[in-house]
Amino acid sequence: MKIKTKSKKVNKAWLHDHLTDPYVKLAQKEGYRARAAYKLKEIDEAFGLVRPGQVVVDLGAAPGAWSQYLRRRFAPKAAGTGGAATGELDGTIIALDLLEFAPIDGVRFIQGDFREDEVMHRLEDELAGRAVDLVVSDMAPNLSGIAASDSARIAHLVELAVDFAGRHLKPEGALVAKVFHGSGYSQLAELFKRHFRVVKPIKPKASRDKSSETFLVGIGLKKVGSGIRRPENSLF
Repeated sequence: MKIKTKSKKVNKAWLHDHLTDPYVKLAQKEGYRARAAYKLKEIDEAFGLVRPGQVVVDLGAAPGAWSQYLRRRFAPKAAGTGGAATGELDGTIIALDLLEFAPIDGVRFIQGDFREDEVMHRLEDELAGRAVDLVVSDMAPNLSGIAASDSARIAHLVELAVDFAGRHLKPEGALVAKVFHGSGYSQLAELFKRHFRVVKPIKPKASRDKSSETFLVGIGLKKVGSGIRRPENSLF
């Protein structure tokens, strides 16, 4: 006798929503690895953040859709379509993630944990002293379902992104970071306001309606070189 479980029903519902999602279909058509490319596209179009010739750091980059979008923006006349664009790259893209990352022409990839000093040093070595125009962070932790713990992990990743941006962005540079509405959101918004002259929240249409994710955009550092001290023996 077969018993239908709630989890099977949820999986089927998710699969149906995924396969019928217009952004999933569009990503497949245009050669992007994930529908997430259209989130960054909407944010870029709203704020005019991405321009050829920039130095951009993509945190939490796997599977690579945001780097693909950046790649296309840096080579608008390149051969290919959508995420498959190739050719001469006008700009620098450095991508970082814990997970493996299939190569993208011209994108420099570092595999490792952004929370570890060794990985941060590798990223800084890749920059070779150059200031960054834009930091984009789609980082999110593995959620445990325990609200207080998950909120702390999310906040820590955002704090690290703000810290990195404060140390490496040009004065007029920008940070885009994924956050989640709920416990801790207001504190993260205040963190952005302490570090950036302009702070705007945005939930792209490409974000699923059921998702609590949104993005904070900070533009223009209030104090160049400002950063958050990483706590010793951090659990996150």
